[in-house]
Amino acid sequence: MPLLRLDEVELHFGTHVILDRVSLNLDQGQRVGLLGRNGAGKTTLFKILAGELTPDAGERWLKPGARLARLEQELPDGEDATVYDVVAGGLEAAGQLLARYHQIIASGSEADMDELANIQQALEAEDGWQLQQRVETVISQLGLPTDTSMAALSGGWRRRVSLARALVTQPDILLLDEPTNHLDIPTIEWLEGHLKNFRGALVIISHDRRFLQNCVNSMAELERGHLSLWQGDYRGFLQFREQELASEARANALFDKKLAEEEVWIRQGIKARRTRNEGRVRALEALREERSQRRQRQGTASFSVEDARASGKLVTELKDVSFSWASRPIVDQFSTIIQRGDRVGIVGRNGIGKTTLVKLLLGELEPESGVVQVGTKLEIAYSDQLRGQLDPEANLIDNICGGQEFIEINGRRRHAISYLGDFLFTPERVRTPVKALSGGERNRAILARLFTRPANLLVLDEPTNDLDIETLELLEEILADFKGTLLIVSHDRDFMDSVVTSLLVMDENGNIEEQAGGYSDWESRGGRLVAESADGSSTLASKKISIIENEMSETKAPKKRSYKEQRELDNLPALIESLEEQQAQLELEIATPDFYQQPADVVRKQLDELEQVNTRLESAIERWSELED
Repeated sequence: MPLLRLDEVELHFGTHVILDRVSLNLDQGQRVGLLGRNGAGKTTLFKILAGELTPDAGERWLKPGARLARLEQELPDGEDATVYDVVAGGLEAAGQLLARYHQIIASGSEADMDELANIQQALEAEDGWQLQQRVETVISQLGLPTDTSMAALSGGWRRRVSLARALVTQPDILLLDEPTNHLDIPTIEWLEGHLKNFRGALVIISHDRRFLQNCVNSMAELERGHLSLWQGDYRGFLQFREQELASEARANALFDKKLAEEEVWIRQGIKARRTRNEGRVRALEALREERSQRRQRQGTASFSVEDARASGKLVTELKDVSFSWASRPIVDQFSTIIQRGDRVGIVGRNGIGKTTLVKLLLGELEPESGVVQVGTKLEIAYSDQLRGQLDPEANLIDNICGGQEFIEINGRRRHAISYLGDFLFTPERVRTPVKALSGGERNRAILARLFTRPANLLVLDEPTNDLDIETLELLEEILADFKGTLLIVSHDRDFMDSVVTSLLVMDENGNIEEQAGGYSDWESRGGRLVAESADGSSTLASKKISIIENEMSETKAPKKRSYKEQRELDNLPALIESLEEQQAQLELEIATPDFYQQPADVVRKQLDELEQVNTRLESAIERWSELED
C-alpha cells in the first residue's frame, strides 16, 4: 500500500495548465528526484502533495496516520524565537511544551516552578522526554546554536534550522525543496548520508546534480503539465530522457509531415467534397485538433558574457596577507598570485570568510598586515553586488535595463524584451515586480543584469542557487568559453568540477590551501571539508593527510617490484584491453534507439554491468600506473 497517492490531478492558473491528469504513488523506501524548468510547477506539486493546495480535479490520498514534513524553498524569516523553539515547533503541541520547558530551565527563574511542574506532567503524558531527546539529537547532528535567536543567524544557518525542524518529526514522507541551497559542503554530505538511511518516502527538488545522484533511486520530470517517471538514478535518467526526446522529435516530424500532406489534399477542392472522402476530412480535423493540443517544450535560456578588453597579466597578488574579525583569524599569512585567465574556486564551510577573501583579492578590504596588489585594466562584474541592487518593487525592465526599451549587448542594440527573452522571461513576465518572481527567476534576473556589462573578471558568489539544471548547464558552457578570469564561491561540487581549474580551500584557523584541479580532484587526493562541531571548531582532513604523504615520500626510498607484482604488471595490459572491449560493446548496445524500450529490469541490469566494467577498468589502469611507477 502506498503512503501517498495522486490520481488524475489537474490544476490550472487561468488558461495556463500547471498539472494535466498527473498521477503519482509514493511507497515506503522510494526516493524521488523531481526535475523541471523554473516555473514548471514543482513547488505547486509539492503543495498538493502536502495537502496545502486543493487541485481543480483528481484525488489526493494519504495513508491514515502517516506523517508528512516539507522543507520550503524560501528561508524562514529572522525572528526573536530561538533555534530550539523553531526546531521543537515541528512537533506541534508537544514541541510547544518542550520549547517553554527549555525557556524556563534556561532562565533559572524560581517564579515559574509551578508552570514547570505542570509542563513536566503534560510532557510525561505525551512521551515528551523521548521527543526532547530527539530534538537535542537533531540539533547536535546539525551543529546548531541552541539558544541563538533566528534573527542573528545567516541564511546558511537558517536553512539548517529549517532542515532540523523537518527532520525532528521523523516523518513517513519527506518533501525537500532545494535543500542544499545555502548549505556548505560538509552539511550537504551529512544530509546525503542521513537521507540514504531514511526509510520513508522522499521527494527532492534540487539543482545539485551530485546530491541527486547520491540520494535518489527514481526520477520524475514535470514538463508541460505532464509528470513522467523513471526508475533508476539521475545519470541513468539523463540517458533515458535523451532517447525519449529524440523519439518525440521523430514522431512529431512524421506527424507534421502527414498533416502537411493532408492540408495540401484538402485544398484541392472538389475531391475533398466527395462522399467517399468524408472520412478523410474528419481524420484531417482530428489531426488539426491533436496538433493544436501539442505542448511545446519551454525554450532553453540563451545568453553570453560580453568580453571586455583584456586585463593586465596580473589580476591580483597577495603577499603575507593577514586579516581577522572579532579576534578570529580569517586569513593568516597568505600569499598567492592570480593571473589573467585563471579560473579559481573558493571553498570552505559557511562563515569561514570566503566573501572576505574575495574582497581582499579585489582590494576592497585593507589587510591588517601584508600587501595586496591589484592588476590594471580590470573590468569586474560581481554577482553578489547585484543582489542588493535589485529593487523588489520595480519590474524587470526597470531593474535590468534602467527602464530603457533598448540595451546595447556586445556592441549590438537589442530590445529589452528580446534580451530578457534569452533568460526565459516572457513579455508579460518582464513587467512583473521582482518581489513576485520565483527564486530561480530572481537568479536569472541577476545573471541578466550581470551580463549587460563588459567584464574581464567575473566574481560569482553562489551563482547556482535556484537555477534549473538546463540553465545551470548552459551557464557552465558560457563560463567555459569566457576568456577572462573567474573567481567563484560555490558549494555545488559538480559545478566547480566543470568550471574551475584551481581551488583555494579555507579552514577555521585562517589557513588557505591552494589546490590544482576541481573539487573532485582535491577529494581524490584525500581532501575533505569537515563540518563545524558543537564547540565551533572544525578541521581540514586534507592538511594532515598531505603532511603524512609528504613525509612518507621524503623518507622512503623507491623499492624494487616483487616477483608477484611483476607478474601482475605483465598481465594487466591484457586485462585492460579485455575490459575496454567489454566497455565498448556495452556502450554500443546502450546507444541503440530501442534500448530504453526494453523492460526496466533489463535496462537496469545492463547499466549496472557497464558501471561495474567502468569501475574495474579504472582500478586496473590505476594499478598498472602504480606498478609501472
